[in-house]
Amino acid sequence: MKKYLGIDLGGTQVRAAVVDEEGTIHQIESAPSLALESSETIINNLYEVVDRIDGLKELSGIGIGVPGPVDQVNGWMNLASNIPAMVKVPLVKLLSERYHLPVYMDNDANVAALAEASVGVGKGLPIVVYVTHSTGIGAGIVINGQTVSGQHGFAGEIANLIVNDNYPKINHLNAGSVENVAAGVGFVRHGQERIDKNIVSGKEIFDLAEAGNAEAIKIIDEMAFHFAKGLSMVTAELDPHSIIIGGGITKSSRLYFDKLHEYYHSMVHESLRDMH
Repeated sequence: MKKYLGIDLGGTQVRAAVVDEEGTIHQIESAPSLALESSETIINNLYEVVDRIDGLKELSGIGIGVPGPVDQVNGWMNLASNIPAMVKVPLVKLLSERYHLPVYMDNDANVAALAEASVGVGKGLPIVVYVTHSTGIGAGIVINGQTVSGQHGFAGEIANLIVNDNYPKINHLNAGSVENVAAGVGFVRHGQERIDKNIVSGKEIFDLAEAGNAEAIKIIDEMAFHFAKGLSMVTAELDPHSIIIGGGITKSSRLYFDKLHEYYHSMVHESLRDMH
């Protein structure tokens, strides 16, 4: 059975895993992604992680997911808000030349959606949407086994959907965008502004909420509301058979997911509530 190397280059972590054709993972290596460093530092750090993988020469190819739309012709990212130095860096060429293997790169949500539709919980379903909810927010769309990228590679880039008209513009995204309001970076920022400036992770906010901190509970409730609003827009446009949520936020408490489920069902048409 053939084995491949899968790489996840994210805004927080870089991970490399050996996986076979049935989706079984045989080895995982990881490290902080050093996302705000220079492209040279990020790439060398990626090499160090990959070089720890056993039997690289026996693998059949490399697939890499990155947090932004991909130019498939040039093999680089057109936009990368979480790892800005990597925009237009020819990563496909660099990896292919170093490891002498065929390399395929796509948006992280696209490759995750394809995996779920091929060997995961979306297997056999005609329309599958995978939404990554971590440092940032994005989506991958698979229809009848094929990823949908769009004319410019931006299909599924839901980070820019406006979910809060009263939220200020703080970066290149729209004011009130779902990523700024409800992703991990914004979540931590809200905790710093409203609870304690020394908060550095979303886990701290969840822990405070579990301990009964009223402001932490409110921040989580707001995140659930705004993320559900974004998901309801996706549902209205695509009417998918399944929306699969992945990323760091999925490790959070039931407090968040119960509210997300409640808000989402209140926002979509009743005939769409049977989606898995």
